[in-house]
Amino acid sequence: MSYTFRIAAVALAAAAVSLGANAQSFPAAGKNITIVVPFAAGGPTDRVARDLAEAMRKPLGGATVVIENLGGAGSSIGTAKVARATPDGYTLLLNHIGMSTMPTLYRNLSFDVLNDFEYLGIVNDVPMTVIGRPNLPANTFAELRALINKDKEKINLGHSGLGSAGHLCGLMFQSALNVQMTPVPYKGAAPAITDLMGGSIDLMCDQTTNTSSQIEAKKVKAYGVTTLQRLNAPALKDLETLDASGLKGFNVTVWHGLYAPKGTPADVLATLNKALKEGVKDADFIKKQEGLGAVIVADNRVEPAEHKKFVAKEIETWGKVIKANGQFAD
Repeated sequence: MSYTFRIAAVALAAAAVSLGANAQSFPAAGKNITIVVPFAAGGPTDRVARDLAEAMRKPLGGATVVIENLGGAGSSIGTAKVARATPDGYTLLLNHIGMSTMPTLYRNLSFDVLNDFEYLGIVNDVPMTVIGRPNLPANTFAELRALINKDKEKINLGHSGLGSAGHLCGLMFQSALNVQMTPVPYKGAAPAITDLMGGSIDLMCDQTTNTSSQIEAKKVKAYGVTTLQRLNAPALKDLETLDASGLKGFNVTVWHGLYAPKGTPADVLATLNKALKEGVKDADFIKKQEGLGAVIVADNRVEPAEHKKFVAKEIETWGKVIKANGQFAD
């Protein structure tokens, strides 16, 4: 072998080693990972995202994970941004059941929920609570039901936007009561609950991650949780289920999942999924989430394939609810 040929061979080998090292270097030192939250800051999904970002830092080698809030249009604006992002693992999406409602609510989405994303796993399940303004003249669910039946045209029901968890829960709540209340949409859960506490709206159905502290501080009246069993969180343990209060079978929970743009390399996806699995087992993350009534995922939905299969089923389930109520965004 000539000297020149040996130099070339060594150079090629070095290049191959370098490429291999680069492929294994995700996340690169000093490069931030951004989790896009397609809702306003301060809301329940934002809170889950911030807790998860902190929990995933250590499994990702201490990488900085930052949150970018980009709300609007039932989470479709922020979701579209991630669908168009460079598929390198540095731009992720945390979204809730909005991923399963957008295909029905919006006829002209710029992305395909099932085919334009890499699924990384479900994070948690979050129960919801029916809450009312502090001066609402009803102290129990029975009294609330009587009030709604008497003055349903005058009772308004706030929610954080078309297709939001609160909107969907509200639809099911009204269906269960066989009434139609006046909807009051907001651009996010935070301004909605602020108006509820101030007495500008009457009722909301919102995630426990957003309502637990308000219930504990008695800034709102709480009428029930949307799960079939009572919750263990300190602020919610004495709150009866809507099922036990007379709305038999009423069961609504909000799940959150993590996504990457389609085409993200398999080794990067594996690193992110591993970090997610470790993150949801982080003791501090579990403590924070359980304190808010959330249930950390403990089944195979934390696996990408099962996550995607679950969302496909949810699209079908919520599609029926939305179509039955005839509420579409366009």
